[in-house]
Amino acid sequence: MDRPLEAYLKMGIVHYMAFPELGGGEGPWAETVGLIAKDPFFTGIEITHIADEAQRAKVKDICRLARLSVGFGAHPAILGGGLNINSLDEAERGQAVAKLKELIDEAIFMEAQSFVVLSGKDPGDAQREAAVDALAASLGELCAYSAEKGGPPVIAEVFDCEVDKCCLLGPAALAKEVAEKVKAAHDNFGLLVDLSHIPLLGESPQEALEPVKEHLMAAHLGNAVLTEGLEGYGDYHPIFGTPGSVNDVPEMVEFLRTLIEVGFLDGEKQPLISFEIKPLEGQDPLLVIANAQRTMQQAWAQV
Repeated sequence: MDRPLEAYLKMGIVHYMAFPELGGGEGPWAETVGLIAKDPFFTGIEITHIADEAQRAKVKDICRLARLSVGFGAHPAILGGGLNINSLDEAERGQAVAKLKELIDEAIFMEAQSFVVLSGKDPGDAQREAAVDALAASLGELCAYSAEKGGPPVIAEVFDCEVDKCCLLGPAALAKEVAEKVKAAHDNFGLLVDLSHIPLLGESPQEALEPVKEHLMAAHLGNAVLTEGLEGYGDYHPIFGTPGSVNDVPEMVEFLRTLIEVGFLDGEKQPLISFEIKPLEGQDPLLVIANAQRTMQQAWAQV
């Protein structure tokens, strides 16, 4: 691609994956966000719940000063807290929605431009239809709450449905169905497709993106290992080039080309597209980030 990245997208990083010790909300938030903020390669960052209010305010100021676009991911709270927004137990579903509304308030304070969630587990064939209705209802409640508060759009990320997280919101056809249900009443909703989840779902970029192109709001660039027993197996997001992994420069090229073909990267919307990468044991997060940047540069040159 002759035109620079900045002409098509905001280049971001899922901060709490690159620095996984912060996923619980505590740790050197200002220090590590500062590292990203000082790197001109990035124009965006995805954060999560920050437990300490003073740290929260510092991170907000850092992002403002560096002109970083902010996204908010609720994944650590959902996965760590066992929240299930498609639970058929109404009390359990209500508790999950209530917790996510609290996080929407935090996202608003952080001036986030997106609020990303994931579904609960797929309950199986017999209960899947009811779970889809429950998921759509929960997402609708979150959209209504965020709109009322002047908050960001709610975005649901598509995950694997059989290998690791085993989420309800997985295959493209079902993601499209859910998006249509929610958007029938709420225009502040969209989907996020992650390159790392595509092989876990057994889909190609075309199969994953074409059906949901009208609902896409964001994307992630990540890797996956599909061979059991190898380091990084499952939805672990190892760095590109990890032995036995399935995504590298050629797969990123295909994904980016498809994003252009379906009209998502049109040179006007400039959506946030983030690396979602996680250091394996003993790996330096900054070297992992540098690896992702160079992989993206090589891929973009071939798009």
